[in-house]
Amino acid sequence: MRFDFLTEAGRQIGVLTHHGGRRELMVYDRSDPDACREVISFTDDEADTLASLLGAARITGPLNDLQQRIDGLAIDWIAIEPQSPFAGRPMGDTQARTKTGVSIVAVVRGDEPFPSPKPDFPFEGGDLIVVAGTPDGIKALRSILAG
Repeated sequence: MRFDFLTEAGRQIGVLTHHGGRRELMVYDRSDPDACREVISFTDDEADTLASLLGAARITGPLNDLQQRIDGLAIDWIAIEPQSPFAGRPMGDTQARTKTGVSIVAVVRGDEPFPSPKPDFPFEGGDLIVVAGTPDGIKALRSILAG
C-alpha cells in the first residue's frame, strides 16, 4: 500500500508498505514530483522506532476512538489459501455479505491492491482480503473460505 502526502513546506513524501512487511520512505524531487529523489528502506524495528519518534499515538489514538464509536466493528485481513475452494473463483461465489454480513473492501495480490472489488473479481491463492464486519461474521467468513 502506498500513501503520499505534501508537507506544509511543499515537499512530497511517500510511504510504501509491502505485503511482506518491508517499508520504504520516499522523498520526491522538488522540481519533478514524479521523480523519487531518495528511497529509505526500514526493518520492522526501525519502522517501529520511527513511528514512535513521530508520535504513533497521534495516529492510532483517533483510529481506536473511531472503532470504539462504531460498536462491534472489526476490520481484518484474511488469506485466500491455495487450497481454498474459492481460489480461482469469483469473489461473489463466496456470498460473504449475504451469509456473514461481512464486506470485502479490498484484495491485495502481491504488492498490488484492488480496492472495492466487484463480485466478478477472481480470487487467487495467496490473495489477502481486507474485510469489515462483526467479529463473529469475520470468523464465519474465515470458515467459509477455508472450505
